[in-house]
Amino acid sequence: MNIPKLLIIVLCFIASCALCAAQSKPEIMAKSQFTIGDTIEFHSIVLDESRVLNIYLPSSYDAAIDKHYPVIYLLDGSASEDFIHLAGLVQFGSFSWINQLPKSIVVGIENVDRKRDFTYPTNNLLDQKDFPTSGGSEQFIQFIGTEIQPLVENNYRTNSKKTIIGQSLGGLLATEILFKAPNLFDNYIIISPSLWWDDESLLEFVALTSSSPKSIYIGVGKEGEIMERVAKALFEKVKANTPSHYTVYFNYFEQLSHGDTLHLAVYDAFDKIFRSKKE
Repeated sequence: MNIPKLLIIVLCFIASCALCAAQSKPEIMAKSQFTIGDTIEFHSIVLDESRVLNIYLPSSYDAAIDKHYPVIYLLDGSASEDFIHLAGLVQFGSFSWINQLPKSIVVGIENVDRKRDFTYPTNNLLDQKDFPTSGGSEQFIQFIGTEIQPLVENNYRTNSKKTIIGQSLGGLLATEILFKAPNLFDNYIIISPSLWWDDESLLEFVALTSSSPKSIYIGVGKEGEIMERVAKALFEKVKANTPSHYTVYFNYFEQLSHGDTLHLAVYDAFDKIFRSKKE
């Protein structure tokens, strides 16, 4: 049987292309885990349970053995929550060509029961029904101050500057710390705080103040009348009732919702808190 020359040429061309494609596929030479820091587990005496911290270390950490770093403590700090994308934001902001904030350690506090840990006791019956495990924030604040901070400071090269980031119920907790234990942190980044809790009672609390300077950033998105009102009320309360060495910032992100305000708001907070200190 005679095969037309044109068909032979086409078949040879196809075979040649297939061979070239097969030969051009690269082979993996090595594969390893990609990490950006540490994950540590320890037993909390205060809470009587095992807890996990995720820790981002700047790229210079291992080489710059004489350098000590500020620490950013992140509530909702598991890999499936806010740790990875906010650690990336810290890395980006600390690049030398961005120079938004200093190279920092990020400590993400993984949750066990955030409804328990981030709320103080409530007299509101609906709160009690919807959050049956609530009311443990006093112990959690003690846990942060007497266990997490010393653990980090004893095992990593830190300096004295500490920042906390909290959003939603985490923003409620960050506000409670600001009012009741302000010396735990130097900078407070409070995003979309759930200050509706217990009929907004925290807004009536007579806040303690610290003799050391504080920077406080409050941000909220287009999140409905209550969330927007209580965030603005918090800003007005803090602005009107804090010492002159407190610096207070506020921003409203009308293009964002409760679910996506955090990232852009934290970037804005870094810009206002840290870049403004350089100028």
